[in-house]
Amino acid sequence: MIKRFLGLEWKQFRRASYFQKGIAIKILLLLAVLYFGGMAIILGGVMFFGLKKLFPDIDPIVMVNNYLIYWILFELMIRYFMQQLPVMNIKPLMIIPIKRNTVIHYLLGKTMLSFFNFISPLLLLPFSIVLLFQGYPVANVILWFFALMCITMSINFLNFLINKSNTVFYGIAFVVIAIVALRYFNIFDITEPVGEIFNGLYNQPYLAIIPLLIAFGLYKVNFDFIRRGFYLDGAISKKIKEVNATDLSWIDRFGSVAPFLKNDIKMITRNARPKQVVLMSFFFLFYGLFFFTQKVYIEEMPYLLGFASIFITGGFLLSFGQLVPSWDSEYYKLLMSQNIPYRQYLESKWYLMVFAVIVAFILSTPYLYFGVDIYLIIAAGALFNIGLNTFITLFGGALNRVPIELDTKAKAFSNTNGFNPTQLLIALPKMILPIIIFFIPYHFISFNAGLIALALSGVIGIVFKNFFLNKIEQVYQKGKYKTIAAFSEKK
Repeated sequence: MIKRFLGLEWKQFRRASYFQKGIAIKILLLLAVLYFGGMAIILGGVMFFGLKKLFPDIDPIVMVNNYLIYWILFELMIRYFMQQLPVMNIKPLMIIPIKRNTVIHYLLGKTMLSFFNFISPLLLLPFSIVLLFQGYPVANVILWFFALMCITMSINFLNFLINKSNTVFYGIAFVVIAIVALRYFNIFDITEPVGEIFNGLYNQPYLAIIPLLIAFGLYKVNFDFIRRGFYLDGAISKKIKEVNATDLSWIDRFGSVAPFLKNDIKMITRNARPKQVVLMSFFFLFYGLFFFTQKVYIEEMPYLLGFASIFITGGFLLSFGQLVPSWDSEYYKLLMSQNIPYRQYLESKWYLMVFAVIVAFILSTPYLYFGVDIYLIIAAGALFNIGLNTFITLFGGALNRVPIELDTKAKAFSNTNGFNPTQLLIALPKMILPIIIFFIPYHFISFNAGLIALALSGVIGIVFKNFFLNKIEQVYQKGKYKTIAAFSEKK
């Protein structure tokens, strides 16, 4: 039966009109999986010796157990954003004579092969092997590793229960922030108390039965949850939601582009996928902490600070903007049938991205803590994003013809909805160009010269806004009907 299911999915993939493009995407994702998987294996292999050197007075297994709670919370948050139960694949199976239980078991079993479920084994298996070679008790190590794998499966099944609950996510995020804050201000450190639980799994191997029972329990809860709604009329019917109207009359001041801006704001506030992307773009604000807190970047590689500044103020542009016009794919044919200038459509997207950059720049004000120079380079990066990156992003959108399901969350390594290899090529100038613009004046003149060059490049782009938008409009017009045809295909 499993062979039959796999055969059906392969035929669906092979016979689709996007077959060749799908292969290219899968190859790129496979390379990414191999890279990150290899890095996890290497890290797991050297973890024991690294911890032994950094903390000679603490047993490495104790150190790992103490900090496992942070890894679990982090993994749960990432899964919430990027992993989702693939319920869409079971609809065709509802009309053929296959038992419901068989289909549901297959569905849940398939989720166990998710990329996320292999991260922990790839990291902890080499660490466990090193423990065995270092003379640690065989039964303790094996059952400890088995218990952690059961916890990974529990997280996998737990994610399906909370995937559509923002309240649960905010609750988890609050817990993580509270734990970090309490530890930072030396109020309470949860590390060792929770670490005792995982140390207990290692010291008392028979306790591994507890994570196993939890995993089975969550599997059963998911099975019952899916089975209750496993009916054809329930799967294909649309949920009717009450929509609260929002007063957006203040947008009318933008003139002819106001209707498009209102449409985008409503789309973002009423659909799961754009909400997710906007929320993720907020975390780009913290990107600078990786660079501005390290002396090596400040003193030896300051040209990379320009790269960091692009991410701090360009989170929305890089995440939401790169998927223009895919956000409108579900009603793009209707949109293009209206008597509206293409220029107004593109200009509305430009204003939306500019507004997001300005808001991100205002929110980045706390970076003044690291000095005026740091804040000035963030300001220069914001100007670059407004003056050049917005136009590069819109140009890339003309080559992006992958539809997006607005009410479906993104799923890394299991869903390429809205993903196009062209995005990778368009992303290169966004990241490399600011480094080049800043580095050349900085290297030959001074740091301030690099700042001025980066800011001036953005100002020039703003001055020539009409020129750039006209050229981009021509590209969109040329590929208009190809885009409509591509968006009409249903994956």
